[in-house]
Amino acid sequence: MRTIDWVDGAIELIDQTRLPGECVMLRIHTVDELIDAIRRLAVRGAPALGVAGALGVALAGEDPGAIARLRAARPTAVNLAWGVDQAAARLPEGPRAVLDAALRIRDDDIAACVAMGERGADLLDGDRLRIMTVCNSGGLAAVERGTALGVVQTLHERGRLAEVLALETRPLLQGARLTTWELARMGAPHRLVTDSAGPYLLAKGGIDAVLIGADRIAANGDTANKIGSYALALGAERAGVPFIVVAPETTIDPATPSGEHIHIEDRGGDEVVSLGGVRVAPEGTEALNPAFDVTPHDLITAIVTDRRVIRP
Repeated sequence: MRTIDWVDGAIELIDQTRLPGECVMLRIHTVDELIDAIRRLAVRGAPALGVAGALGVALAGEDPGAIARLRAARPTAVNLAWGVDQAAARLPEGPRAVLDAALRIRDDDIAACVAMGERGADLLDGDRLRIMTVCNSGGLAAVERGTALGVVQTLHERGRLAEVLALETRPLLQGARLTTWELARMGAPHRLVTDSAGPYLLAKGGIDAVLIGADRIAANGDTANKIGSYALALGAERAGVPFIVVAPETTIDPATPSGEHIHIEDRGGDEVVSLGGVRVAPEGTEALNPAFDVTPHDLITAIVTDRRVIRP
């Protein structure tokens, strides 16, 4: 199934906040509805946000305010702004040209994910690989197949996957809710582990590679991804385990010199002090909630895109 698509004049997308309990499709008719879906993470993941941004311009028409609000809805992920800009550049040619540009971005993402899966699987040595990952980088983060989890899917299809260890990814549990759901659907062996157990399990040995996605890759190779990625990179470096970033070429941002220039979104304390609507911390407790962290390029073994393998 497709995470996001254009159907009969509206955007259709999977409401990822309802998974894994139920798979619900939303129909989005306005930019404000799309912005709400983006901000509450009904649609998320860098490639999917790029497609959402482009399709959102098709909804916005020539309303510059709506386009600006959409572009700024998730500041860390470069693909959202990129998708908006690509489609908005076609506005002088009329609505059909804008929609054609957005649909091309959708189709390019599908092809890019296939290419990343093959290139990433070719990069890894071994026949029965144990992979560790954080957050969700599968089809739910793209259109159909995914980035880092797309590599996992290719390994599984080739009979080279032994197991995936998926970090739960606090505070919103994208790993526990979404990655395990996708792995189960593809029939891939997997187990769920707590975020803080990741570096320890790397130190114990037996993990062949860490695969993560990316929300923005700076010009020098520093990479922003879901919070917890940096800790895995440190653990992988100490354990001598390859740490591989898988992301489309469009996630590389030449205008951002290094990781210190990446704006890290703080999503507020409510997501930390409560879980599934149930408060887990005393009333009055304040919390920090950076949604992403930055892994320096010298901790990254390789960046796999749809076009190349980069070794920072």
